[in-house]
Amino acid sequence: MSSTLEARERQSLTEPAVLPRGRLVAIMGGLMLALLLAALDQTVVGTAMPRIIADLHGFDRYAWVVTSYMVASTSVVPIVGKLSDLYGRRPFFLGGIGLFLLASALCGASGDMTQLILFRGLQGIGAGVSMAMAMTVVGDLFPPIRRGRIQGLFASVWGLASVVGPPVGGYLTDQLSWRWVFYVNLPVGLVALAVLFFTAPSIGPRLRPTSIDYPGAAMLLLWVIPLLLALSWGGTQFAWESPQVLALLSVAVVGLVAFAACELRAPEPILPPALLANRTVLVVIVMAMLAHAGMFGVIFFNPLFVQGVIGATATESGAVLVPLMAGVIVASMVSGQMVSRTGRYRVLAIGGSAVIFLGILLQAMMDSRTGYSVVVRNMVVVGVGIGTLMPVLSVAAQNAVPASMLGVATSASQFFRSIGGTLGVAVFGSVLVSRFRPSVQAALPPEIAAGLPVDRLAGLDNPQALFSGQAGTALRENMVQAGLSAQGADVLLDAVRQGLATSLHEVFLLGVLVVGLGLLVSLLLPELSLRRGRSRLEDSQ
Repeated sequence: MSSTLEARERQSLTEPAVLPRGRLVAIMGGLMLALLLAALDQTVVGTAMPRIIADLHGFDRYAWVVTSYMVASTSVVPIVGKLSDLYGRRPFFLGGIGLFLLASALCGASGDMTQLILFRGLQGIGAGVSMAMAMTVVGDLFPPIRRGRIQGLFASVWGLASVVGPPVGGYLTDQLSWRWVFYVNLPVGLVALAVLFFTAPSIGPRLRPTSIDYPGAAMLLLWVIPLLLALSWGGTQFAWESPQVLALLSVAVVGLVAFAACELRAPEPILPPALLANRTVLVVIVMAMLAHAGMFGVIFFNPLFVQGVIGATATESGAVLVPLMAGVIVASMVSGQMVSRTGRYRVLAIGGSAVIFLGILLQAMMDSRTGYSVVVRNMVVVGVGIGTLMPVLSVAAQNAVPASMLGVATSASQFFRSIGGTLGVAVFGSVLVSRFRPSVQAALPPEIAAGLPVDRLAGLDNPQALFSGQAGTALRENMVQAGLSAQGADVLLDAVRQGLATSLHEVFLLGVLVVGLGLLVSLLLPELSLRRGRSRLEDSQ
C-alpha cells in the first residue's frame, strides 16, 4: 500500500521549464555563495569570542551568542519550507539572504552583549531560511537523476566552511577587529544577492495558497526552542536535574504533543503527517538524526582526546579536523557523481553508514597509547562516510515526494539533522562529565588515593590541567601541599589523563551504538528509480 502511494505521488510531478546553461551556472554560484556564508557563520565566530567578551563584557552570556543563532536557524527551517511550497521560493531565498546581511551589519555594530545576542538570533533566522531554500531550489531546478552531483557540491561547501572558518575568524580578529567577522559577510553576500535577484527564476507555489498553519508554527516553536535550550545548557550552564533544565524539557514535551494535535487537524500543516507516512522520507529522517547524533557527538570530543590524552597542542587538535573535512569534500563529490551516473542511491546510503560506523568504531578503540597519526586516519574514515551518505539522503527524500511537498520534505530532513546533532553533543557531553571523576579515581593507585584528603579527590572533576601548563603546575603544587611527593603528583596527573581516556572511550562506544542503529535503519531504505525528466536547469540545446 505504501509503495503504491509513493508511486502515485511521484507520478504527480509537473514537468518544469528549461533554463539556459549560463543562467543555471549563475544561479548555482549565487546559491553556493549564500550557503557558504551561512555555513561559515557557524564556525567563524568561535575564534572571535574571547575578544568579543573582552570588549563587550558579557562572560556570563558567552553561550548565548552561539545558542541564539543555533536555535533560530534550526527552528525556522520547517516553517519556511512549508511557506515556500505555498507561496513560491523566490521571496524566501532573496529575503533570507537580505535578512542575513542586515543582521550581519547589526552584529558588527553591536554596542553590548544583549544587542549582539538579539542580532545573532536575527542572523540565525536569515541563515536558516537561506540554507533551507538553497537545498530546496536544487530540487526545483534539477530532476532527481542530476541532483546527486549538485548535492555533493553543496556538501563540499559545508566541509570547506568547517575547515576555513576558524582560521578566517582568527585572522580577521587579530588583523582588523572582531567586528569584521560579521562585516566580511556584506560584500560577498551582496554579490550572491545581486546574482540571484537578476538570474533566479520565479519558482511559483506548488500548492494552492490557503490559510497559514499559525497554531502549528507556534507549537513547533514551543517544543523546539525549549528542547534546544535544554540540550545546550544541560550539563554546562545548569545541571541536568536543575529546575531550569527540567522545566524546559517539560515545556518541550507539552509543546510536542500540542504540535502533533495541531498538525493532525490543520488543512495545510507545517509538517504534514502524510510526509512521515512516506516510508522513504521517514527512513531518511531517522537515518539523518542518528548519523548526525553519532557523528557530531563524537567529532565534537575528538579535539579533547587529541589535547588531553595524546598531549598535542591546540593547533594540532584543530588541524586533525582538516583530514575529516577533506574526506567529506572528496567523498561527497564522488558520491553525488555516482548517484547521477547510476541512478541508484541505496547502496551508497548503506555503504556511507557502514563507513561512518567503522570510523567511529576505530575511535572507540583508541586509548592513552594512541598516536596522532591513528587519530588522523580515523578522521579520514569518518569523513569519507559522512561525504558518501549526506548527498544521498537529500536526493532520496526529494525523489520520494511530489513537487507540492518538495520544500517541506527538504527542510524536514535538515531540521531533524540539526536536532540529532544537538542531541548527540548534549548526551555525549553528559556521559563524559558523569564518567570522568569515577574514571580518574579508578585509575589512581590506592596508595596515592589514600594519601589525599577527600576534598582534594573530589576536586578532580575536570581535565583542565591537561590543557593548560599553568593549570597543571597549580595542580602539582596543590597536591604537594596536600602531602604528595612530586613523583606522586605526576602519577596523579597521569591518572587524570587515563580517566579522560576512559570516559572518552565510553563516549565513543555510545557513538558506535547510535551510528550502528543508523546502519540497521539504512537497510530499510527503499530503492526508488530516480526521475530523469527535463528540468529548469537542462541545457536549452
